[in-house]
Amino acid sequence: MSIGFGIFLFAVGAILAFAVNFAVEGIELVTIGYILMAAGVVTVIIGVALMMRRRSAVATERTAVDPASGERVTRREASVDDPPVA
Repeated sequence: MSIGFGIFLFAVGAILAFAVNFAVEGIELVTIGYILMAAGVVTVIIGVALMMRRRSAVATERTAVDPASGERVTRREASVDDPPVA
């Protein structure tokens, strides 16, 4: 969600900075556009960093019959995939 919102902020900022031709008294739309573009870039960078930090957990369950006793054996394994450290 943060990546999409960052792209939205960047697009709105670019529209205000480059495509709007009217002036509002007391407000500089070009400056607000540049501020929104910078906020969009920062939001995208934070979103990508958070997405790279997420861990994915994998759970595996195996069931087998012990040939010696005929007993059913269940083995559960859980592992967490850590992202590579750069």
